[in-house]
Amino acid sequence: MPTEPLSQKEIEDRLRELPGWSQKGDRIARTYRLGNHFAATALVVHIAQIQDELSHHSDLTLGYNTVNLTVNTHDAGGAITDRDFELASRVETVAPNHGAS
Repeated sequence: MPTEPLSQKEIEDRLRELPGWSQKGDRIARTYRLGNHFAATALVVHIAQIQDELSHHSDLTLGYNTVNLTVNTHDAGGAITDRDFELASRVETVAPNHGAS
């Protein structure tokens, strides 16, 4: 069963529940800042594990002490869906354990 795109209002409502996340065109995005490169790398590995569990993958960029995450749903024509917010929410639960802000 295909995932349905969210309306702009639904996206805006859901983003209010995820501080730090924003809409960037057809994606939702967040940049995490961490204490050092090792902590940032550990967060990327943890995000990769979550993505595999959900079978839903984002674009991740690892910087020295930053992790940038952008996500949309390819199966919905590149639109933003519930799956994207599920991934974002899961990442939000683990990011503080890595010292991310």
